[in-house]
Amino acid sequence: MSAPPPGIYVPIPTFFAARSSAAYNPTTPPVDRETQAAHALYLARAGIKGLVVLGSTGEAVHIHPRDRKALLAGLRAALDKEGFPDYPLVAGTATNSVEETIEQLRDAKEAGAQWGMVLVPGYNAPVTPQDGIVAWFRAVADQSPIPILVYHYPGVSNMVKVTPATFATLSQHPNIVGCKLSHGDVSQLTQIASNPDIDADKFRVFTGLGQQLLPVVSVGCGGAIDGSAGFFPKSLVRLFNLSVQTTLSDAERQERRLLQYRVSCMEEIVVRYGIPGIKEAISRLRGFGDADGTRLPLAGGLPGGDAEWAKWKGVMDDMESLENALSNNYL
Repeated sequence: MSAPPPGIYVPIPTFFAARSSAAYNPTTPPVDRETQAAHALYLARAGIKGLVVLGSTGEAVHIHPRDRKALLAGLRAALDKEGFPDYPLVAGTATNSVEETIEQLRDAKEAGAQWGMVLVPGYNAPVTPQDGIVAWFRAVADQSPIPILVYHYPGVSNMVKVTPATFATLSQHPNIVGCKLSHGDVSQLTQIASNPDIDADKFRVFTGLGQQLLPVVSVGCGGAIDGSAGFFPKSLVRLFNLSVQTTLSDAERQERRLLQYRVSCMEEIVVRYGIPGIKEAISRLRGFGDADGTRLPLAGGLPGGDAEWAKWKGVMDDMESLENALSNNYL
C-alpha cells in the first residue's frame, strides 16, 4: 500500500454545463464530462503528477453521490484512452460518517482511483478529541479498499484541530499513506514532514499551498496539491523540480527564486477568492468551462468581473510568460 509518488498534483474543479448549453440548469447544472476530461488531459500532458478529484476545489459537497462514481470513471477512461494508463487519481471524501466515507472509497476504487483523500470530520470540532480523530481514521482505513491520505483543511471543516502527534500516530497505520495540509502553519507541517518517527516514503506529506512550495520542500514535504497548477501547470512542476534538486547552477537558483516569487504573488487570487478565482483563471487563461461556472451557493464568479480581473493582469502576464517559456522537456 504505497504512498502517492512525490510531485505536483492538481485538485481539479468539477466542470458543469455551460450557460450556452441546452442542458444548463441554473440551480444544479449537470457535470460536463467532456470538459472534465479535456482539462485532465491538458494537465497530464503538462507534466502534472496526478489529479485529486472531488476535493474542496471540486465542489464535492455540491455534487450528488450518484454523480461521483461516473465522474471518476469517465476521467479514468479518458486518461487510459489517450495513453495515460495508471495515471494517479486521488478521490476526495468530505463526510462525517464512517460508513458513508467507506462507501465513497469503495465506489472510488471501482471507478479506477488508486487513493482516497479523506477530509477530517469537523462538524463537532469544538468537542472532538484527538483520540476520537485517530479512532475515526483507523475505522475508515481498516475498511477502505484503497490507501487514504488525511486531508486537513480547517477552513472548510469548522477549524477542527489535528496535532502533529495525531499525524504521527496515524502514519503508523498501513493503509494511511500521507496527508494534505491546507493551512499556512509551516511549523506544524515541519513537525510532521521532518519527524524522524514518520517514514516519509510510506507517509507522504503534501502542502495545499503552492506559495509555500520551496520552503516546505526543504523540510521534507513531498510536493503540493495546488489549485493554481490547474492553470499554470508547467510553472508549478518546474518549481517543484528545482526545489528538490540539491545541486543548482547560479542561473537555476535565480530561476527558482523568481518562480516562487511569481507563484506566491499569483496565488493571492486563490487565497482571496477560492473556487471562483480558480474557475475564473482556468476559463480565461485556458478556455475550460465558464468563468462563473460554479454550483450554488457559490454564484456570480469573480466579484467585480472584468474590472477585478484587470487588477490581476500584471501578475497573470508575468506567470504566463514563464509558463510559455517552459517546454515539457525542460520540466
